[in-house]
Amino acid sequence: QVQLVESGGGLVQSGGSLRLSCAASVSFLSIDAMGWYRQAPGKQRELVAGFTSGGNTNYADSVKGRFTISRDNAKNTVYLQMNSLKPEDTAVYYCNANRIITSTRVANYWGQGTQVTVSS
Repeated sequence: QVQLVESGGGLVQSGGSLRLSCAASVSFLSIDAMGWYRQAPGKQRELVAGFTSGGNTNYADSVKGRFTISRDNAKNTVYLQMNSLKPEDTAVYYCNANRIITSTRVANYWGQGTQVTVSS
């Protein structure tokens, strides 16, 4: 079982910055992929940024150049630095981790979510 605890959300003005943190209860050696998702009211949850199992990063087009995902392996923590925030970035942000169990089975874990609100 993997527990994920997010922090760092809040209210910020348009153009401002926030940094989200996600602390995992296990070593990153036990996790195959991690990322940040968000869900705005009335919309589907979408990938914002993530580390793939191969260690590469990927970003949603809407956040490229503004958001940066990083990690501290010693602290088992993933960060999402969000700059130049826009009102459309307002959402609940969720940390996600995957473990590949078999070739056809993946264990998926979610944090409790942290609210990010960007005022115009």
